[in-house]
Amino acid sequence: MLSVLALTTVVLTGIVSQTAAIVVYTSWERHALVGTDIRLSCSFFSWHWTSPDVTFSWSYRADGAKDSIAIFHYTGGSPYMDTKGPFKDRLEFVGNPARRDGSIVIQNLDLSDNGTFTCDAKNPPDIVGRPSSVRLLVFETVPVQPGVITGAIIGVVLGLLILIVAIYYLMRFLVARRVFSLSLSKHGRKGKGKEGSPQKQASVLTDPAKQKVVASEKKKQESRREKK
Repeated sequence: MLSVLALTTVVLTGIVSQTAAIVVYTSWERHALVGTDIRLSCSFFSWHWTSPDVTFSWSYRADGAKDSIAIFHYTGGSPYMDTKGPFKDRLEFVGNPARRDGSIVIQNLDLSDNGTFTCDAKNPPDIVGRPSSVRLLVFETVPVQPGVITGAIIGVVLGLLILIVAIYYLMRFLVARRVFSLSLSKHGRKGKGKEGSPQKQASVLTDPAKQKVVASEKKKQESRREKK
């Protein structure tokens, strides 16, 4: 029984220590152009109230380098800048420790500034936690992002689909218009044929020979009626 209680106590202690651990947040990757400034954000989550003894520390590891160097530290309500390293006179503290913000700004970026920046925060008595890192990539010109290429491809495909649909409906409209015009022309020819019968009757009445034939047929019909 005692062993079970001891094991339970150890597990609960581990869970509480993990729950109470401070969590530091930074961006994953940032891009910038040569000669511009960039803000590197750092904040933290803690179960405790923000302590007046809160601290922030920033370190930097250049691409290809094995070791990191300290470039900034905030403690006791005062910021301490790097005065000898690569960011001398180019680093500015813009955070607000009372709001759990330890952000810095790197000014006048250069290609040599490419590297990984790591932020660590402590909020006594909550001091257990892992630092968080952000990678900085500096370019001479604006790089083409994979998302931009994907968006362009999707835009071209959608444009082609819209064009195909528009051509399809245009062809349907032209075919329907052609069928309608042909049906109108057929009906017009039939009407002309019907109108020709009165013209034939008029030609019979104006022809003397035909008038005699018609008159003789009338007389024959009248004689037949009288015999009846």
